[in-house]
Amino acid sequence: MRVIAGKLKSRQLKSVDSKLTRPTTDKNKENLFNMIGPYFEGGRCLDLFAGSGGLGIEAISRGMDELYSVDKQYRAFATIQHNIKTLGIENQVHVYKLDYSKALLKLAQEQVSFHLVLLDPPYQMKIHQKILDFLVEHHMLCDQCIIVIEDLKEEAIDVKEPFVLKKQQNYGITSLQILVYKEKKS
Repeated sequence: MRVIAGKLKSRQLKSVDSKLTRPTTDKNKENLFNMIGPYFEGGRCLDLFAGSGGLGIEAISRGMDELYSVDKQYRAFATIQHNIKTLGIENQVHVYKLDYSKALLKLAQEQVSFHLVLLDPPYQMKIHQKILDFLVEHHMLCDQCIIVIEDLKEEAIDVKEPFVLKKQQNYGITSLQILVYKEKKS
C-alpha cells in the first residue's frame, strides 16, 4: 500500500495485520480520488472506519488540512499512528480508538464539521443512512461536503435529499457512491 498522489506521493503505508480489515486497493483508491476531484484546497476530512488510515492520509496528501481518523480495533489504531508518525503529519491528524457511534457523538459535542467524509465500514453493517442522518442532524457537514460510501453492490443506498448522487461506480463486488451534501437554505 502506498500514497498515490500529492505531497506524500509514493510513500509506503503499513497495512493492518488483521483479517478484520480490508484495505482499499491502490487502484480503487486512485479511482475514488479521480472521481471526487483529485486535489483539495484545504478542509477537514472524517475517515470513520479508517483501518490503516490510507484513504484519509491520501486526502491529506492531496490537500486536506485536517483529518479525523477513527477505528475501534487496537491494531488499526496502532497502524494509523505508525503511518502518520512515519509520514510526519501528526499535527494534521486526530486519531481515535472508538466505535463509530461514540466517535460521532464526541465529534458532534466538539462541533466539528467536515468537507469530506469517507465511509468504508465492514461489509453488511447497513449503517450508512443512520450515519448520514446523524451527520445532518448534528450539523456536521459543510455545504457541498463530499461523502464517499464503499460497500457491497447490493448495499448501495437510495440517495435522498439533502444529498445528491454525484457518481456511482462498481468494482467487482464493491460499489463506490459519491454523494454531495446540499445545505438547505433558510
